[in-house]
Amino acid sequence: MRAFQGWAGLMALVYATLAQGAAPAAAKPDLERGKQVAATICAACHGPDGNSAVPANPILAGQHADYIAAQLAAYKSGARANPIMAGMAAALTPEDMRNVAAWFAQQAPKPSAAKDKALASRGQQIWRGGIRQGSVPACAGCHGAAGAGIPSQYPRLAGQYADLSFAWLKAFANGTRAHPVMSGIAAKMSEADMKAVSEYAAGLR
Repeated sequence: MRAFQGWAGLMALVYATLAQGAAPAAAKPDLERGKQVAATICAACHGPDGNSAVPANPILAGQHADYIAAQLAAYKSGARANPIMAGMAAALTPEDMRNVAAWFAQQAPKPSAAKDKALASRGQQIWRGGIRQGSVPACAGCHGAAGAGIPSQYPRLAGQYADLSFAWLKAFANGTRAHPVMSGIAAKMSEADMKAVSEYAAGLR
């Protein structure tokens, strides 16, 4: 009996220690603060609701909050190079990043459509089935059949500007932007294939 009590006491001490060492739960994002950050820092390029009117600037409305926050942190640290975004992110705290990311994630992206049907048709084949000859996997494997992506890892590409998605793929292919998965995939794609999948993604909703 004493041995059992001793064991129970030891385990109680272990559980108590673990409970004390557990990381506190992340604070709930402050959407009002996120809206303020968006209005004062982000709106000029990405639009007041994250629906950028300029193809050179990505649409952030409906994008995954974890992904946006991670990219802002990468710009601030220099892990992702962009002189404009580095300057914008420099003044943001981690809390600001989470807040503005959560706010953009809750905004509704405006519907868009592919402009070139033939190009989008080719892109659909690659998006769904990949390119066997070049060992390029289907885009849907990571970005989803509808382009919704995977939070923090792979962005939502549905409705994104085709020119911008194409520029990202080229950057991955030529090494100006590095990613453990996308760099190798983009390097195997022709520019024609990049344009095709970018056109198809632009029409996804």
